Amino acid sequence: MLYSKEVIKHFQKPANMGKMPSPDGTGEVGNPVCGDLMNIYIKVAKDKKGQEVIKDIKFETLGCVAAIATSSMITEMAKGKTLEEALKIKYADVAEALGSLPPVKTHCADLAVRALKAAIEDYRKK
Repeated sequence: MLYSKEVIKHFQKPANMGKMPSPDGTGEVGNPVCGDLMNIYIKVAKDKKGQEVIKDIKFETLGCVAAIATSSMITEMAKGKTLEEALKIKYADVAEALGSLPPVKTHCADLAVRALKAAIEDYRKK
């Protein structure tokens, strides 16, 4: 299976990896078919306009190359965005930012988006 240079970069040196102490929101998703498990943690703060912004974001992922790379990429894409902007990120955006994913691995980008959305939903419930 061939991966883009960007996928390999995010797999070998993932951005924002690790557990976050006292997150404002946590999203956990998994895929029972492939066994991937993703946790995304967010810290939210209000900006000068009063909008809620993702000030910090971390992830912990147990999974394949694509699962780790998509987790890393979505954290980079969401950091600094308002919650509304972050909710507009689609799995195709993640795959495109990584320079494409093999068709059998696009579900990893979907998992990453679902984990981010779950973290935002968790934050909003609190």
